Formats: sequence, C-alpha cells, structure tokens
Amino acid sequence: MTDVRLRRGRASLGLGFFVQGVAFALLVTRIPGIQDRYGISDGLLPLFLAAVPVLAGIASVATEKVVARVAPSRMLRWSQPVVLLALLGVGAGDALWTAAVALGVFGLAVGALDASMNMLGVSLQRTYGRSIMLGFHAAYSLGGIAGASLAWAGAHWHLTLLWSYLPVVVVLAPAAYLGSRWYVDGKAAPDGSGEVRGGTLSFKLLLPLCLVMTFAYIGDSTVSNWSAKYLQDVLGGSEAAATVPYNAYMVTTLLGRTVGDLGVRHFGAAAVVRGGAVLAAGGFALVAVAPSAWVGIVAFTVLGLGLSVIVPQTFAAAGRLFPENSDAAVARLNVFNYVGFLVGSPLVGALGDAWSYRGAMVVPMVLVLVTVAYATSFGAREARYGGGHERPRTVDVG
Repeated sequence: MTDVRLRRGRASLGLGFFVQGVAFALLVTRIPGIQDRYGISDGLLPLFLAAVPVLAGIASVATEKVVARVAPSRMLRWSQPVVLLALLGVGAGDALWTAAVALGVFGLAVGALDASMNMLGVSLQRTYGRSIMLGFHAAYSLGGIAGASLAWAGAHWHLTLLWSYLPVVVVLAPAAYLGSRWYVDGKAAPDGSGEVRGGTLSFKLLLPLCLVMTFAYIGDSTVSNWSAKYLQDVLGGSEAAATVPYNAYMVTTLLGRTVGDLGVRHFGAAAVVRGGAVLAAGGFALVAVAPSAWVGIVAFTVLGLGLSVIVPQTFAAAGRLFPENSDAAVARLNVFNYVGFLVGSPLVGALGDAWSYRGAMVVPMVLVLVTVAYATSFGAREARYGGGHERPRTVDVG
C-alpha cells in the first residue's frame, strides 16, 4: 500500500465523519421545527426520538453480520447517502407517517454508518501503526459545529426544513460518495478465526469497554439535552446565554480530539482516557456547585475537553483487544453509544424532577469517573505506537 493511497483513505474517511456530523446536527438541532411541521405532540415526541437510537442499535448489530460478507467500506459507501436522503425526507414530508418512515430509515442507516465508519477508522489506525482515531472524531465534531450553524441560519431566516436540508444534501451526498472511492479496508485474519489471546471474540472481555462507552454517552447526552435548561433555570442565565454551553462544549470537544492523538502517541491510550475521565468528572462537579451562569459555562467547556477523548479511544481499544475480529467488536461496542444516549437524558430529567438538577449532575460525574477503574482495558502498552514508525500492514482498497 502506497503512502498516497493511505493518505487518500484517511482523508476520505475524515470527510465521511464530517458529513455524518453535519447530518446528525441538522436533525437534532431542528427538532422543534420538525415537531411543529408534523404536529407531533409533546407526549409523542419522545417516542419518535427514542426510535432513532433503537433502530440504529439494531442496524449496528446487523452490520456485524453483513461485514462478514461485504467490506465495511461498501457499507459506509451506501449507508451515508441513505442517511442524507432520509434527512431530506424528514424535511420534505407533510404527514405524520412520512416523518415516522423518514426517521426510521435515518435510524437504521445511521446504525450501519456509525458501525462501518468506526470499523474503517480502527482498521486504518492499525495500518498506520499510530493513533489517528481521534482525528476522525474531530472531523465529526467539526461537522457537528457546521451543521448546528447551518441549522441556526435556517431557523434565523425562517427557512422551511426542506430548504434548510436540500442545499446541504445536494452538496454533501455526491461529495461523500465520490470520496468513498478511496476508502481503505484492512485484511481480515487469514483463517477468519477472530482469535485473540487464545480465544474468540468474548463479550466478557468487551464488557468494560461497553460500560465506558455507555457512561461517556450518558455524559454527552446530559450536556446536549440539559445544559441550556440547567443554565437558564438553575443558574439564572438569560435565554441567549443558555445557548452558549453546548456550543462551547462542541468547540472544546473538537479541540480535545484535534490534539488527542498526540497525547496517545506520547503517553498511551490508558493515560489519556484516565486523564479525560478525571477532567470530565471535575467538569460535572463544577456544574453541580456552580454559583453563576458564567461558571456553569466554564464547567461545560471543561466537560468537552474531558469527554472528547473517551469515545474514539474506546473504539480503538476494541480493535486492539480483538485485532483479528475488530469489525465485530466495533459493531457490538457501537450499540452502547445508543444505550447511553437512551439512558442519559431520561435519567437526569427524572432525578432533576424528583430531587434537584444540581444533584442529578452528580450521577454522570460518578459514572464517568468509573472509567478510571477500567482504564487498563485500553492497553497502555499496546497503545504506545512508538511515534508511528511501525511498518504499515498490507491492506485492500475498498
């Protein structure tokens, strides 16, 4: 494999992560507009929103089976346009059943896309012989910032959902599909056994990483769903100030992921994840005791830096733990990001209503801090890539 093809593979996959970040942000940040367009009641809305991660989890499990016959690059190549077209369908429909179908298709396609995208990232990192996974997730964060900004512009200029989504899909769908020509698939084990450390892929070995993934997404969903309400209702911030925490969180997530690979190369994955978990827990603690809105904004900013490194390194750790069966490991692990998303928001909301929102912030703080105990699962020794001087392995171009 030539260096040029590796660089093209890395750049094209980075584009895929970016496009997915844009698409997801455009959906979640326009939920009020979607609710108004289709007349979805407040009671029915949680069912619609929950259906997306549930279907995505089902598709992620199915992807594990499909990639045994079809390369992950092909799954990603075809699932990404479907995600974008489903997004367009959400904006183009006018009946409740069309919203249900479009969101259902979006959820299924996102599950296949997330799994195959991270499979390729893990495979390409192994080929490079050094940490590059955080860079892909940084591209996703950048896409999220771009998507949220486009959504804000659409809402500000009172554009319909269709006209908010259509230009984005027209530009990104063909760009992502053309870029997919350079996706790179790693070779599977010669015997297809999936053996590691004398055994097959074991959920017992994968379980610590599944818990870390769940806890990280509980923390992430807490920020995305409750930061604005917390700043306004608990800390007395203005409506305008309430929009700042999530934006600050997204920016520091991007920054953390941009420089995170350097930290992994110098200190190892376990040390970086351990540091990120402690920093995130400190951020939640500061949120819980914040005396003012501006201290709360600082706290959510710290959270972004801490949580940013955990999810990408969890996928990478699964690839290292099961090097001959990394696709299946990533597919199973990917399900738990949806578990965390489904659990996090209702959990914090229920605790906030029954107790207090300050007290509710202690729960994700403790859960994220538990990650420190599982840091050894990230393989400190294996994660030190030696500055990237390992010879790349043979790969196929998908």
